[in-house]
Amino acid sequence: MTFPDRDAPVALVTGASGGIGRELADLLAADGHDLVIVARSEADLRELADEVNDAYGTAVVVLVKDLAERAAPREIFETLRDRDIEVDVLVNNAGFATFGPFVDLDLDREVDEIEVNVTALTQLTKLFLPGMLDRESGKVLNLGSTASFQPGPLMAVYYATKAYVLSFSEALAEECRGTGVTVTALCPGPTETGFQSRADMEDSRLLEGGVMDARKVAKAGIRGMNAGKAVVVPGTQNWLGSVLVRFLPRWLVRRIVKVAQRPT
Repeated sequence: MTFPDRDAPVALVTGASGGIGRELADLLAADGHDLVIVARSEADLRELADEVNDAYGTAVVVLVKDLAERAAPREIFETLRDRDIEVDVLVNNAGFATFGPFVDLDLDREVDEIEVNVTALTQLTKLFLPGMLDRESGKVLNLGSTASFQPGPLMAVYYATKAYVLSFSEALAEECRGTGVTVTALCPGPTETGFQSRADMEDSRLLEGGVMDARKVAKAGIRGMNAGKAVVVPGTQNWLGSVLVRFLPRWLVRRIVKVAQRPT
């Protein structure tokens, strides 16, 4: 599918089949964007495409891709280039976690986690950012986490990937300052999505403090992105945690996180 000739901006959203990604896609469609939506589940993507088309008249390109595959980001870029589709908003939302002691977890799954959370995000940004800079207009929204602000015993690889996302996003935000292009890291805390079940962490103590609604998180991300903020941490409790952790000794932070994540 190609988009009709009109002036609607185009937003590319990865991990759009559910959770925060689906809400971000819906909000962008409601705001007048046409969409390119990416995930592994074609059925979920088609359902979303029908919903936003019916509700907002949104034109949607569905791309079924597994971002754990190294070639997927370039395939996405080349597909859109061949269809003369320029991306005005890039939302790197796709990601997942693994839970448990590092030595006990499957190596292939941990490598896939790095591929999706870090490598694919970096590739997509590398591929689409130059066009935005040439046009002097564009936005990149990368999904970090409150995990971005500290190490995470029992989720060591996930926390490390999200630390990368935050550092990478802040660096690019400064590199792009004054160009007409903005880069934002959205760093939510625990959120009501399918994330916890995929990570097999439903019994983690971390979830006892409550989880945010995915729609509220997505709205905060869109507001922050549109305002050109480099970092957005939704929720007062999450924001306080991201600030206070800077003033605690690192050894204490590590131990607090480990206790917080132990199964109940």
